[in-house]
Amino acid sequence: MITAGAPSATMERVRVLRTLALIIAILVGLAAGSALYVTQPVYTAVRNLSTGGVVAPGKLEAHVRMLSVTLAPRDWQSAANLDRVATYIGTHLMKAGGRVSEQPYAVESGRARNVIASFGPQQGPRVVVGAHYDAAGPLPGADDNASGVAGLLELASLLGQTRTLGSRVDLVAFALEEPPYFGTKRMGSLVYAAALKREAAVVRAMISLEMIGYFSDAPNSQRFPHPALGLLYPSTGDFIAVVGRVGQGALVRQVKKAMQRTTYLDVYSFTGPQRTPGIDSSDHASFWQQGYRAVMITDTAYYRNDRYHTARDTPDSLDYARMAEVVRAVHRAVVVLAQ
Repeated sequence: MITAGAPSATMERVRVLRTLALIIAILVGLAAGSALYVTQPVYTAVRNLSTGGVVAPGKLEAHVRMLSVTLAPRDWQSAANLDRVATYIGTHLMKAGGRVSEQPYAVESGRARNVIASFGPQQGPRVVVGAHYDAAGPLPGADDNASGVAGLLELASLLGQTRTLGSRVDLVAFALEEPPYFGTKRMGSLVYAAALKREAAVVRAMISLEMIGYFSDAPNSQRFPHPALGLLYPSTGDFIAVVGRVGQGALVRQVKKAMQRTTYLDVYSFTGPQRTPGIDSSDHASFWQQGYRAVMITDTAYYRNDRYHTARDTPDSLDYARMAEVVRAVHRAVVVLAQ
C-alpha cells in the first residue's frame, strides 16, 4: 500500500542525496585544486635543451672538497677559515668574469662578509641567486651547503659565457646562515636583502641554492613534512625540488618550467604556507621578509639526506653528475628570469 506521504519522503531523500553529491564534488574539486596549486604541474614535451654551456662534475667536486675538507671547519666560531672561504669564492667569481664586491658587517666574533658578483647590465632590475657558505658547527657540510656554493661558482662560469643578459644578475655567497645566526638580523642573507630594500632595488626574483647534491635511487628514500604529500610526490629521492610559498606560485611555475626544459632530471615543486616545516629554512626567507619573490632549489635536505648536520655529510656522499644537471637547469631559469 502506498501512503499519501510517501512521494514527499522520496523527494526529500533525493534532495539529501543530491546535496551530499554536491558537497562531495566540491570537496573533491577543492582537493584537486589544492593539489594542483601545491605541485604547480608543468607539462612540456621538450626536455634537456642545451643552455650553451657545460658544467663539469669534476669542478663541482673540487669546490666541494675545498670547502668541506681543506677549508673546514666553516662554522661561526672559525672566523679565519670563513675569511679564507670568502676569499676563495671571490677569486673564482672574478675569474668567471663577474664584477666582484663585498658587503662586510660586524658580528660578535669580529666581521662577516657577503661576497657578490654581478653579471649583465649594471643598472636596472636584477635577479639574485644566493647560497650560504658557512656550515653548522665544526662539521664538513658537503651538501649543507658546500654543494650550493659550488653550484653558485659554476653558475658564474656559465653566466660569464652568456652573451646577453636582459637584466642584471647578482650571485651572492652569504655568510652566517646557520645557528646561532639563523633568523637573526646578522644572518648574511637578511643583511643583504635589507640593504636592497633600503636602496629600493627592484628584484625580479631570488633563487636560493640550498643543498643540491644528494640523490638516492633507493625505494622510500624520500620523506615529506606531512604523510599526505606522499600521495603527490615520488617516494624515491632522485629529483630536484623548487620550493616556494603561497602567493608566489607563478614564480615557482616559471622556474620549474625553465629547469624542466633543460635537464633529464625530474623537477618537482612545492608551493605551500610558510609555516610548512622546512619551507623557510634557508636564505630565500630573508627575501620574503623584505617583500621580494623568492624560491629555494633543493634536494629537500633532511627529508632525504640523513647525513644532514652530521660528520657524515662528506664529499663522497654527493652525486656530482646530477648536481651538474641542476646547475645547468638553474642557469636556464636565471636567463629566462632575466629576459
